[in-house]
Formats: sequence, C-alpha cells, structure tokens
Amino acid sequence: MRVLVDGVQELNEQIADDSISAAQINPDLVTGYLSFYNRVVKRILDVFFACILTICLFPVGLVVALAIVIEDGFPAFYRAERGGYLGKPFYICKFRSMIRGADKIGRGTTALHDNRITKVGSVIRKLKIDEFPNLLNILKGDMSFIGPRPDMLRYTNAYSGTEKFILNVRPGISDYSSIAFINLDEMVGSEHADDVYEQQILPQKNKLRVKYAATVSFYTDVRLFVLTVWKVLEKGFNFLIRGKHR
Repeated sequence: MRVLVDGVQELNEQIADDSISAAQINPDLVTGYLSFYNRVVKRILDVFFACILTICLFPVGLVVALAIVIEDGFPAFYRAERGGYLGKPFYICKFRSMIRGADKIGRGTTALHDNRITKVGSVIRKLKIDEFPNLLNILKGDMSFIGPRPDMLRYTNAYSGTEKFILNVRPGISDYSSIAFINLDEMVGSEHADDVYEQQILPQKNKLRVKYAATVSFYTDVRLFVLTVWKVLEKGFNFLIRGKHR
C-alpha cells in the first residue's frame, strides 16, 4: 500500500512539474491500464449502461435532431475521425452544433463566441447534449463513458514516450482533462484558438490523460463520473439561469 501511495504521489508531482512533459513522465508509474477492470469489467459496464441510456434518451435525441434540422437543415449528426483505442482511428458521432462544413471553413479548435456555432448548437454544447450520440460509439466499442477525450489524428499520431500509454485505454466522454478544461472555449479565447490550445492547453491535457491511464479503476471512474455530472449541471445552471456566455 505504501508503494502505491508513493507512486501516486510521484505521478502527481510529475504532472504538476512544468519542466516535465507528458511524454517524459516515468512510464513505470503508468500501470492502471493493465488491470482486469480496464481490460474486461469496464467494457461490460459500458455496454450495460449505454443500452439503458440510449433507450431512455432516444426521445430527447429526436427532439434535438429535429431542432437542428429545422434551423440549419440536414445532417443532424456530425462525424469526425479521431485517434482511438490502441491507435485505431474511428469516427466519433455527435449532434451537429455548427453550420454545415464548419470544419472546412475554420479552425480545428472551437473559439469563444465562435460564429460557426448555430443557435441550437450553442444550447446543446453548453448542456453537453451534443455528446449524447457518443453512446453509439460506446456500444460499438470505440469509446467508454470515462476515458481520455478522443483527439484529432494529427495530435494522437504525434504521441511519443509515455504519451503513447493514453492509447491503451478507450477514449471516453469525460476524464480528468475534460473536467479541468470543461470551459475550453473560454480558455482559448476568441483569437488564435488553435495556437493557444496547442501551446498551452494540449500539453496539460495530455498529462492528465496519462494520469487516467495510470490510475484507471472502478473507484476512479465513479469519482470522475460524479464530478462530470456536477460540472455539467453547474455549467448548465450558469448558462440557463445566469445567462453566462450566451
């Protein structure tokens, strides 16, 4: 037990040390992904809960899809290639929150008050409803409820050193980095969003993604799930009640 505690402490120290990149974190500290929970139990739980939520949220999904189509036409869904489990690319599925062809006419990072976001898109993004179709990715085995948020191939293909351990866990809807950067658009600002993301945000996100690969467990997932729900409710309250960043 003492060795485990010391290992977690050393891991947290390296994550907090700005002179150490995600790729330079001691790989001997990243062992959580080897657990039976990560390799077997986690997938069973994902399928079970994804089936239940897909059925329960189906009516909500129909309403959201209809609202998207009424405002901006088809398609209601957005699919984009992302780096996946064990380095295998997959197409993430989300409700479309931007104008059609937005990824071809603008930056890869969503900026604060990004003019490509539709009216419906603004609401579903703030409430994280645009992520509901991720349930289909979970059922297919591409994603998990909890795990490093999948990134664009240009970023995952550049992983080196200890960063490669990130690919040993299924990407998910939320993890340490998703919670820390839940207000990402506000953090990158309205100008030079890609540069801010790549130079300031991405290095920290990758450290937290490595942390997840190192500490993945049932306890970790439950804790991150509860924190995620709390943060989403808090963000939704600020948006709907206080009108913050409408």
